[in-house]
Amino acid sequence: MNFQKFFKRRIGQLCLLVTGLSSLAAAQVKPKSQPQPTPGMVIVTQKAALPVATGNNLYCAGFIQTDGISTANRLVGANSEADRYNYSQNDFVYLNMGADKGVKTGDMFAVVRPRGTVRSKWSNKGNLGFYVQEVGAVEIVAVKSDVSVARIKSSCDSFLLGDLVQPLDGRRSPLYEKRPALDLFSDPSGKATGRIVMARDNSEMLSRDFIVYVDLGADSNVQVGDHLTIFRRLGKGNLFKMPEIEDVNDSDYGFHSDVYSGGKFSNQAGRKSGETGGGPTVTTKKAKQGRPHGLRKIVGEAVVLNVREKTATVVITRTAQEIHTGDWVEIQ
Repeated sequence: MNFQKFFKRRIGQLCLLVTGLSSLAAAQVKPKSQPQPTPGMVIVTQKAALPVATGNNLYCAGFIQTDGISTANRLVGANSEADRYNYSQNDFVYLNMGADKGVKTGDMFAVVRPRGTVRSKWSNKGNLGFYVQEVGAVEIVAVKSDVSVARIKSSCDSFLLGDLVQPLDGRRSPLYEKRPALDLFSDPSGKATGRIVMARDNSEMLSRDFIVYVDLGADSNVQVGDHLTIFRRLGKGNLFKMPEIEDVNDSDYGFHSDVYSGGKFSNQAGRKSGETGGGPTVTTKKAKQGRPHGLRKIVGEAVVLNVREKTATVVITRTAQEIHTGDWVEIQ
């Protein structure tokens, strides 16, 4: 074999080898084809569960507690106190806590305001504790030996000198759950029951996303995330007085004609008892006698956000009609 034939053969073999390697590499890097949806196919994207409370409803809900609260640290001044008495987001305030108490730049603190002792005619627990309003949060921007400067990071209400500074707790909201429709005729669960004793901002007519306080707490084994049924007794809770007379007496005058008088009787007379209708009039009060106990009207549902000794802070999540203070709650 001469050199020319040998060279052509080797060149041909080399080309075949390069072609094979190229095809193999292309096969390895070729992306897998994604299955194409067929006509009529519905692709469902799973959504993340949402919290039942965010923003002010989570960090500004407030609470009623019996244990004492630390009054050592508080707002003692403000950069603009010569001009006004109350302060809000981005204002600079002074705290009576500095490097001597381990404060560092960037630290965050909660600001609260005790409002006073809570007693309610709706509760039989007597003194429920004292109400604490959550005013907002501050961030330390400058630290001195015994004082620090803080910028109001978030405000739920106007800040006032004397408001108390507390550690900022990491608070998490319960998540919405996939639940059946609100059962307006559900039976009692047999678990602890209580009352709505107060609502934030002294609201009385309540609806969804309102913050309320119930007299069920750690003493009733309530836990954050528990669902509460809101209800009232049948025949109770009307904002207006019912008429005192539900019908007229059959002996009243005015039913008959002056010309064709047939007697003092009307087919609109009250209901009569007895098998022949000759007994006393049947009133609504008498009709209710002997019926089973526990009949109730479901008006809504709530979720527990914060639990204290005798009380819990809850957010109303579902309503069947208006809700008001004094309505009953039951742990589901």
